[in-house]
Amino acid sequence: MLPRETIATAAIPGGDTLTLVSHGRDFIIMLGREELMGTRMQFSEEQLAELTLERLQAPQPRLLIGGYGMGFTYRAALAKLPAGGRVVVAEVVHEILEWAKGPLAALTGDTLEDKRGEIIIADVAALIDDAIDGTTPLYDAILLDVDNGPDGIVRDGNERLYTRTGLAKAREALKPGGILAVWSAGTDPRFVEKLRDAGFAVEERSVRARPNNKGPRFIIWFAVRP
Repeated sequence: MLPRETIATAAIPGGDTLTLVSHGRDFIIMLGREELMGTRMQFSEEQLAELTLERLQAPQPRLLIGGYGMGFTYRAALAKLPAGGRVVVAEVVHEILEWAKGPLAALTGDTLEDKRGEIIIADVAALIDDAIDGTTPLYDAILLDVDNGPDGIVRDGNERLYTRTGLAKAREALKPGGILAVWSAGTDPRFVEKLRDAGFAVEERSVRARPNNKGPRFIIWFAVRP
């Protein structure tokens, strides 16, 4: 059995510690003993971007992604982004970008230099507030992959994203027809009701961890602002 080798660690503001490990040719980001993401199972994170863009009607969509991680969602968004579109990523752990430029550079490629995208060291909730305040333009889509879902909070303070108030703010930061897409490790009927109570039309989609229809099943909610 191949051993896991610790490459680096980083503290989550208001949370636990992330650990980047290698396992043979693969890389994994751990939260304690839990695997948050890894290069063997990235399909659902890519689907978060691809399926959202498929559902958008905006010709030049402006996307906000909560969480960079290993960049799976960000790269997938750039790959499918229509001409004139833009992607903004909010990431609170600055070491994540150091990993992207260092041990994960082969995975990252040249996407950090892509002029269509911008990665900001900030809480995604703060960027949502900026859009509401008019500091930045409204978004066509907000993609959240900062936790393992509404019941799998990674960082203290993220709970507010999934409250009725937080969902109402996300709705206000979206243009009409905009989509709030939320990745989750599992289903949550109560959260679906919260989305509907916040004024969204909700679609729940099950996606596999791997493109060959294998691996664990995860959930993506697509909540549309009418």
